[in-house]
Amino acid sequence: MAESLKQKTISGMLWSGIQRFGTMGIAFISNIVLARLLSPDDYGCIGMLAIFITVSNTFVDGGFGSALIQKKEPTQRDYSTIFWWNLFLSIAIYGILYLGAPFISQFYRIPLLSQVLRVQGVILIINALNIIQSNQLRKRLNFRKLAVINIISQLVGVCVAIVTAWHGWGVWALVAQQIVASSMTSILLWTLNRWLPDVAFSMESFRQLFGFGSFILCSNLINTFCNNVQGLLIGRFFTPAAMGYYTQARKLEEVASHSFSNVVDQVSYPILSKFQSDNVAMQGVLYKLTTALAYVTFPLMMVLILVAEPLITLLYGDKWLPCVPYFQILCVAGIAICLQGTYYYAVASKGESKELFVWTIIKRSAALAALVVGMYFWGINGLLWATAMGSWFILIANAYLVSKHIGYGLVKQITDLMPIAIISSVTYLAVYLIIANTTINIYIEAIIALSLYILIYVGLSYKFRIRAFSFLMEMMRTYKTKFVSKLIK
Repeated sequence: MAESLKQKTISGMLWSGIQRFGTMGIAFISNIVLARLLSPDDYGCIGMLAIFITVSNTFVDGGFGSALIQKKEPTQRDYSTIFWWNLFLSIAIYGILYLGAPFISQFYRIPLLSQVLRVQGVILIINALNIIQSNQLRKRLNFRKLAVINIISQLVGVCVAIVTAWHGWGVWALVAQQIVASSMTSILLWTLNRWLPDVAFSMESFRQLFGFGSFILCSNLINTFCNNVQGLLIGRFFTPAAMGYYTQARKLEEVASHSFSNVVDQVSYPILSKFQSDNVAMQGVLYKLTTALAYVTFPLMMVLILVAEPLITLLYGDKWLPCVPYFQILCVAGIAICLQGTYYYAVASKGESKELFVWTIIKRSAALAALVVGMYFWGINGLLWATAMGSWFILIANAYLVSKHIGYGLVKQITDLMPIAIISSVTYLAVYLIIANTTINIYIEAIIALSLYILIYVGLSYKFRIRAFSFLMEMMRTYKTKFVSKLIK
């Protein structure tokens, strides 16, 4: 059983990684093309509406997706009940957005946003149709199908966006991309995961799942709102171009901070749920997950801070240079963000949704207050630095909850992560001092900085026997062995 679960975990990580990095690669390349075809104002319009779409999507899911994964043996009645609830709620929320669109456009003082939101909001209904199928595949750790579905869907959506942008659609190219990608995901999930709901709604199932899911819903709503409130504030008090620069900087930062963490979080939640009654086993799993994640993400964010200017110039062109400082500040936040989800889902897997909700209010209230103060006194840069501070506070709070409910103490967590933080920082300082006074071409400088960082970081890891480094090497050897064995067969 343990060995089978281990193999499923490794396979899940592999396919989740293929999905994440496949879709990330597609989005990354398409964004390079679209950034040259579209203006910062086009991205700014989509960024202004992001908070309404993402909060609505979170509300539609209602925490029931998490509840179905956390429940050990969900029934057909459970799945059918939540399917019909999600569909009904998505239609109702779309109706609210449709009626409220003119008021939202007045808030931002951009009339076009009313039409954009009314069309873009259709995504809510499309997404509601596939929540159950997606969660069933996650529950069974069938990340292979999820990877194939998401990569194909994103590829089709990107092709539509590039063609429409080329023909001068402007912001509508980005809307078309989202709708087409969501539609393809829904079609493929219904085709490859052959599940049909019963024509029934059980209040008993609803109440049972809502008991856990309601607190997850409230937590997710607060988290989603606060993660996107920067866009609301920037869109209201600054120019559409500034919103476009922020949107582009955040998208690029999230490629790094969310890529590896999303892979781990997607697999870790169903895995940790299987060990919800065994704290010792959960501590071991958490140690491996967090140290491996930190080992990859900490240096990645620091390298991006070093090469921000040549990277953005190369990818998007000179017109996007104003977003360089935004990107660098967001990378500081990204170092903390990469571990937040793993700690959060570890506590959620224990069924502690109520306490997660209470702490979400505490964390996000403090972070939101910092945002307002930062923006009031220091403008957009103050808002972004407040975002970074809030991210670190949230990480510390999540780590405390892990200590409380799983017994993985705060001091032990810090001790386990400290070697990675030290060698990442020492490497950053060494590379920065080497390239600080150079006068060579910025692209050559970036290549040198990246090469030096990798050499020094890996060298220090080997020298001081960093356990996460050894763990990752073991995983790579395992993947290689499985791949070779399949070739031989």
